[in-house]
Amino acid sequence: MYRSDPSHRTIGLAASTALAAALLAGCTTANAPRADLSAGSAEAALASGRHQQAIAQAEAAVLADPRNAEARAALGQAYLGAGRFASAATSFDDAVQLGDRSPRTALSKAIALLGAGDHAQAAALLSARQDDLPAADLGLALALAGQPDRGIQVLSTAIRAGGNDAKSRQNLAYAYALAGRWREARLMAQQDVPADKVGERMEQWAMTAQPEEWQSRIAVLIDAPAGVADAGQPVHLALGTAPARDRFAAIEPAPVATPAAGELPALALAEAPAAPVAATVRVAPAAQPPALAFDTAFAAPAQVATPLPAVTAIAQDSQLFVAAPAAAPAAVRAPTPARAIAAAPTAASRAPAATRTAAVQSTHLVQLGSFSTEASARRAWSIYQKRYPELSGHQMVISEAVVRGKHYYRVSAAGFGRASSSAMCGRVKSSGEGCFAYAEGRPLPGAIDRGTRLAMR
Repeated sequence: MYRSDPSHRTIGLAASTALAAALLAGCTTANAPRADLSAGSAEAALASGRHQQAIAQAEAAVLADPRNAEARAALGQAYLGAGRFASAATSFDDAVQLGDRSPRTALSKAIALLGAGDHAQAAALLSARQDDLPAADLGLALALAGQPDRGIQVLSTAIRAGGNDAKSRQNLAYAYALAGRWREARLMAQQDVPADKVGERMEQWAMTAQPEEWQSRIAVLIDAPAGVADAGQPVHLALGTAPARDRFAAIEPAPVATPAAGELPALALAEAPAAPVAATVRVAPAAQPPALAFDTAFAAPAQVATPLPAVTAIAQDSQLFVAAPAAAPAAVRAPTPARAIAAAPTAASRAPAATRTAAVQSTHLVQLGSFSTEASARRAWSIYQKRYPELSGHQMVISEAVVRGKHYYRVSAAGFGRASSSAMCGRVKSSGEGCFAYAEGRPLPGAIDRGTRLAMR
């Protein structure tokens, strides 16, 4: 994989060398009559180093044919070439789920996982596909995955079996370097690298062999930029059963100060498993909810005290309908069963401390995104939870809205106070995404009050 020609990148597995060529080569898309046009453009852009254009074209190909494994793999190559390793790993995994069993996609996914810092999963993948991968590539990839001794064994065996070429020798030399066996690394490198360049090669390897340089090693390996901020594959490209155009809304972002002007766009997040979807049963608001019907009751505006979480355990991701904020009643009665605890206006009606959890002030919500269908909004919640661990323990709320004649399903997280909602939005915005914080009882413009809203943990 390392060229002796000094005109090439030397710890550079340069783009013209065997592994980089295998990883970054374009995908054929004969089965996608429309997507292949974008995929072909992406391949050309990637070959000329125009990474952003390559990504745009590859994403267009996936949108045109979301169930095309080759288009997904091409998108992974575009992300990989741009140094977006987490996004690349997701796209390659999508391709595998759609039936791509090619060694090149498996190797590319492993390299993307290494660039994203997931060495354990990369090593497991390499072990699972070791019989399919060329020994020269497998050995070096294993060494990069934190198993240099195993990589050395694979490469040494291949060389003794007749694969004694420059690529295998230089990969073995680098595997020795990653194992800290610098004498063997120098001796092996000398077989293909000019004598006056060996010292320079060792210095380059020493810099990238440091444990903290795990991402730089991969970036140099495939001649990709290092240190690229990657929020993950965009949500609207997530692999699902419905066509992409039906799953997520293309929404024009609005200024935070004037949310009425538009909707939050879908966040660019790594793919997460779809949230379980239970049968939807809408219930009309009532003065007293049925027993065990609520996990957490949302407080009415101002006049009613903050509700307490129910003691009864409810299955994770179970879906509930919670009455939307409306005019506050004079008082709220606790449900008859002792196990379901609701908020009350006075301390006298509160449940004993032994049978309730601590009260959490819940006056604000945080809107995270908007989608064209309710199913898409449900699915996005699990992605938001994975992206932002701070959402743990908060309820999802889906509300309907009409903005500029378009119908949206807004995804919000409930259970915040004024300060904590601002902090949560700050966390989201620091990732480059949009967010609105608003008070319960004062929904954002365009909200439709149907008397119910969907909530889930």
